[in-house]
Amino acid sequence: MSKEHQYSTTIRWTGNKGTGTSEYRAYSREHILQIQGKPMMPCSSDPVFNGDPTRYNPEELLVAALSACHMLWYLHLCSVRGIVVVDYTDTAAGIMEEAADGSGRGASVVLKPHIKISAGDVKLAEELHVVANKMCFIANSVNFPVRHEATIEIRP
Repeated sequence: MSKEHQYSTTIRWTGNKGTGTSEYRAYSREHILQIQGKPMMPCSSDPVFNGDPTRYNPEELLVAALSACHMLWYLHLCSVRGIVVVDYTDTAAGIMEEAADGSGRGASVVLKPHIKISAGDVKLAEELHVVANKMCFIANSVNFPVRHEATIEIRP
C-alpha cells in the first residue's frame, strides 16, 4: 500500500507597481513564497525574464529541490549501509530550454556532490548515488535526466 503525503504552499504576488499588468514592463515579477510556520522566501522570475536577480526564481528552486532530495536520500542510504558521511556539499546545475514561442522546459540537471566520509566502502559510497537517484521523490517527478558527478574523499 502506498502512502500519500500532502504539501501546501502559498505564493503571493507583490509586484503591482500601481497599474497591475497593464503592460509587460509595468509590473514586477516579485512574489513571496509562504509555507505555514516557516520564514517567507523572496522570489522573482529569472532576470532574463525581467526578474530580480537578488531573489530566488522557480528554476533555481527546482534545481535546489532535486539537489536536497538527492542529498537526503544519499545520507539515509549511507547511514544504513555503514558509510559515515562527515561533510556533503553539492554544486548542482540545471539547464532550461526555451522554445521559439516562449515556453520552456527543464532539459537536464547535474548534481555535483563533494562528499567526505570517515568510514565505509568508497565503491559502495559511489554506487549509492544511483540508488539515491532512483529513490528521490523529486527526481521521479521530472521528465528530464538528473545525473550525478560525485567526488568522494576519505577523512580519517
